Amino acid sequence: MAWQPEREPLQELVGYLKDALSGHDQNAQRYATMMLGQAKSSPATANYLAYILSNGPLLQDLGLSSSDSILVRSSAAINLKNTIKAFNKAYPQPDLVYIRSLVLSALQDPTSQIRSFAGSVISEIVQKGGILGWPELLPELIALAGNDAGNISPQTQEGAMSAMAKICEDNKESLDKDYNGQRPLSVIIPKLLDITSSPNPKVRAFALASINTFIPQTSQSVLASLDAIMARLFHLANDPSDSVRRNVCRSFTQLVDVRPDKVQPHMGGLVDYFVLQQRNADDPDLALDAAEFWLCVGENERLCPSLGPFLGQIVPVLLESMVYDEEDILRLEGDADDADQEDRPEDLKPQFATTKTPRLATNGHVDTTGEAAQSPTSGNPVTDDDLSEGEIEESDDGNTGSLEDRWNLRKCSAAALDVLASHFHGAVFAVTLPYLTENLRHPDWTNREAAVLAIGAVADGCMEAVTPHLPDLVPYLLSLLNDQEPVLRLITCWALGRYSSWASHLQDPSDRKRYFEPMMEGILNKMLDRNKRVQEAAASAFANLEEKATKGLTPYCGPIIQQFVRCFGQYKDRNMFILYDCVQTLAEHVGPALAQQELIDTLMPAIIQRWSKVSDRSQEIFPLLECLSYVATALGDAFAPFAIPVFARCIRIIHQSLEEYVRSINNAALDKPSKDFLVTSLDLLSAIIQALDFRKGSELVETSQPRFFDLLLFCMEDPSNDVRQSSYALLGDCAVNIFNQLQPFLPALIPVLIQQLDLDNLRGQDTEQGFSVINNACWSCGEIAMNENAGMGPYVEQIYQRLLGIISNPEVPTSVNENAVIALGRLGVHCSQTLAAHLGEFAKPFLLIIGPVEYTDERAHAFLGFNRTVERNPQAMEGCLLDYFKASAAYARHSNSNLNSGSLGESFQRNLVGYKGLIPNFEPFLQQLPERDAEKLRRSFNL
Repeated sequence: MAWQPEREPLQELVGYLKDALSGHDQNAQRYATMMLGQAKSSPATANYLAYILSNGPLLQDLGLSSSDSILVRSSAAINLKNTIKAFNKAYPQPDLVYIRSLVLSALQDPTSQIRSFAGSVISEIVQKGGILGWPELLPELIALAGNDAGNISPQTQEGAMSAMAKICEDNKESLDKDYNGQRPLSVIIPKLLDITSSPNPKVRAFALASINTFIPQTSQSVLASLDAIMARLFHLANDPSDSVRRNVCRSFTQLVDVRPDKVQPHMGGLVDYFVLQQRNADDPDLALDAAEFWLCVGENERLCPSLGPFLGQIVPVLLESMVYDEEDILRLEGDADDADQEDRPEDLKPQFATTKTPRLATNGHVDTTGEAAQSPTSGNPVTDDDLSEGEIEESDDGNTGSLEDRWNLRKCSAAALDVLASHFHGAVFAVTLPYLTENLRHPDWTNREAAVLAIGAVADGCMEAVTPHLPDLVPYLLSLLNDQEPVLRLITCWALGRYSSWASHLQDPSDRKRYFEPMMEGILNKMLDRNKRVQEAAASAFANLEEKATKGLTPYCGPIIQQFVRCFGQYKDRNMFILYDCVQTLAEHVGPALAQQELIDTLMPAIIQRWSKVSDRSQEIFPLLECLSYVATALGDAFAPFAIPVFARCIRIIHQSLEEYVRSINNAALDKPSKDFLVTSLDLLSAIIQALDFRKGSELVETSQPRFFDLLLFCMEDPSNDVRQSSYALLGDCAVNIFNQLQPFLPALIPVLIQQLDLDNLRGQDTEQGFSVINNACWSCGEIAMNENAGMGPYVEQIYQRLLGIISNPEVPTSVNENAVIALGRLGVHCSQTLAAHLGEFAKPFLLIIGPVEYTDERAHAFLGFNRTVERNPQAMEGCLLDYFKASAAYARHSNSNLNSGSLGESFQRNLVGYKGLIPNFEPFLQQLPERDAEKLRRSFNL
C-alpha cells in the first residue's frame, strides 16, 4: 500500500512552513525554522514535504488562502530539496518512488512558481542519485516537453522543459560521461534541437538555454551536432519571442570562444543581427545579451579583426547604449548632497586582504591574471540553494543592487567600446568623434554624461588619436567637475583618471602647470565633494593618477596629504576604504620623500586617530593594516614613534585569530575567523621589521607577548595559502633584518620550512597561490642560509632534495625556479662540501635557470656558493662544462657592475685556472665557445 500522511503531523508541518515565512511573529518564525531543521533528520519528512508540494487543493482544505498555499508549497519544495541534499543515507526505495512520482506530478501544476520549484527538486534528486539512478526520467521529461503524446498541456510542457534545463545545468558533466558505450548527451542534444521547434515560446527558450549549457564545455556531443545547432540558431534568430532571441544571442557569444571558425564566415550577417537586437528598447536583457557579443568577439584575437569593416555600424549602437535609460534616471534622482549622512550597513561591501606579490630574489616575472568582468549570461532561473529552511526567495522588484554595481547594457557597451578601441585604435575614435562633438555640450546631462563615458572608454586604445584634442578636452572636463549633476561629476572624475598618464608625462613645465596641476587639483578637490559617490570616484581617480605620476608627485606631497587628512575627518565608513588606497599608493610611489617631519606630523595623527576607532574584528582593519604597511615602508626608521602600539596590536590580532580558529576546529557550531586578519597583520609586521633599524626591530620582537616566533610558527603551518605566503615573507624579512632574534628558534622553524618546500603539499585547485607560498619559502631559505652559515649543515641534505624536486619539475613557474636555484647556491656558500656530492645532479638545471636572472647580490651569492661547490668536485661538471664557461664569460662581462664581489671573481678565477690544468687540450676546448665568450675568458682570467 502506498505511503499516506497522518493528518496531525501534516498539519503541524504545514504550520511550521507557514510560520517560517511570517515576518509578523519573529519568535514563531525562529521556532518554526528550528523545527524544520530538526525534521530533516527523519526520512518521513521528505514524504510529507513532497505531499505538500504536490497537493495544492489539500492546503486550502486546511484553511490556507490561495496565496498562502503557494508560499507554503514553495517553502516545502525548498525544504525538500535541502533535505534530499543533506540526507547521507540512501532513501528506502518505496519512499523514493513516492517522492519522484509526486514531484513529477507537480510539473503539471497551473502555478509556474510551483512547476519551477518542482524542477529544482527533480534536479537535486538526479544530482544525489546519479543519472542512472532514475533512468526513465530524461526520456519522460523529453516526451512531455516535446508533447509526444499530442495531448500534453502547455503548462506541463513548460514545467518539463524547465526541469530539463535545471538538470542540464546541474549535471552537465555527468550527462557527458560514457555509460556502457553511450553518452546521454549524444541523445539529448538532438532531442533538444527538435524541441526548439515547439509552438510554445517558453519551451523553445528553455530548450535552447539547455543546449547553451553544454557549448562552453566543447563536448564532443555538441561539436558533432554543431552544424545542426548553427542551422537552428539561424532559424530561431527572428523568433517572435524575446526570450528565444536572448538565448540565440548567448549561443553565438559562446560559440565565439568555442568555435570562432564557425562564426567568422557569417560575421557580416551577425553584425546586422546583433545591432538590431541591441537596439531593442522593449527588452533591456535582450539588448545586454546582444552587447556582450561585441565584448566577446573583441577579446577574441582571431575574430576581432573581422569586425573592422563594420565599426561604422557597431560603434554608434554602443554609444547609443551608454546613455542612462529612464528607469536609471529615476533611480539616480535620489543622488544628492549626502556627504554628511551616515552609511547604511548595506552600503558597506565585504573587504578582503589584497593578495601580495611573491618575494623575488630575482628578476623573474610573476604570472598575474586580471579578472574579467563577469556578466550574467546563463539562461537558467535563480536557484534557491542558499536559502535557509523555511525561507523563500523574495522579489526585489527588479533591483539587483545599487545602480553602480549592476552589470547592465550601459556598462557592457562601454567595456565593448574599450576593447574595440584597444584593437582598432584610431579607427574607433574616428567613428566616435562626431558623437563626442554633438553630445559633449548637449543640453541634456544624460547625453553629456554618456559622451564623457565614451571619452574615458577609448582612453587606453585611442590615446594617440585623442592626444591632439586633449589640450581642449581636459579643461572642458575639468569644468564638468562642477556640474550640478552628481553622476556627471562622478563620470568626469573617472575619465580624468583615465587620462592622468598623459598629463603625468608632460615634459614642458608650462604644459604641466596648464594641464597636470589643474587635473591633480580638480580631482583632489572632488575627494571632498558633497556627494559620497563622487568622493569615491574622485579618490579612485586620484589613486590612478598616483600610479601614473609616481615620483612626479613628490613636490606636491604637502597639499595632497593635507587633503587626505581633511578626508579622514569627513569620510564615512565606506569611502574610508578607498582613502586608505590613496594613502598607500602615494606612500608606495613617493617612498622616502614621505619621511619629512612636517608630512609625518600632518598625516600620522589622522591615521592613528582612525586606527584607534577601528576594532580588531572590523573588516575595515584589513585595508587599514595594508595602508600602514606601505606607510611604514615609506617612512623607514621615522615610523619608530608609532611602531610599538601598532606592532603590539598586530600580535594581538594574530593571537586572537589563531585562538578563534582553534576553537572553531573543536566546535563546528562556531564560524571560522577570516584569514585576512592574519594576512594583513603578518604583512604589516614584515613592513615594520624592514622599516626600523636592527636594534628597534629586535626590541619589538623580543618584548612581544605571546612570543613572536611561536605565533609565526603556527602561521607557517596554517592551511591557508595566503597566510603561509605572508608567513614565509615575514620569516625571510626576519632573517635579513633581525637574525639574532630569529636564530634561537631555527631548530623549530626550519623543519616546517623544509616541509613547505615539498611540491606534494600543493593544495587542491589553488596551485598558483601554492607556488607563491613555495616561492617565498625558497626566498626565506636562501636568506637564512646566508646568515646561519655552517649552522645549516644538519639540514642541507633535506633542503637539497626539496630544492632539486622544484628545479627538476617542468610545471614549476619560472620565478619559483629562480628563487629555488638562488637558495640552493646560497646554501653552498657555507655548506659546499655536502652539496658537492650532488653537483652532477643539479649543475645543469642550476646553470640553465640562473642564466637569465638579473645581476643582483642574491645572484652573486648563489654563484659564489655554486663555485665553491664546483671547486670541491670539478669532475662532476663534465656534462655541462661548456655551459659553466659561458656563465663565467657572462659574469666577466658584468664584472664592472657594483654588484660584483671580489670573492666571487676569485672563485671563478680559481675554478677556470683549475680546469685549464685538468683539460689536456684546453685551447681546442675553449674554441668550442662563441668567439666573444672565449676571448672574454682569455682576457679576464688570464687563460
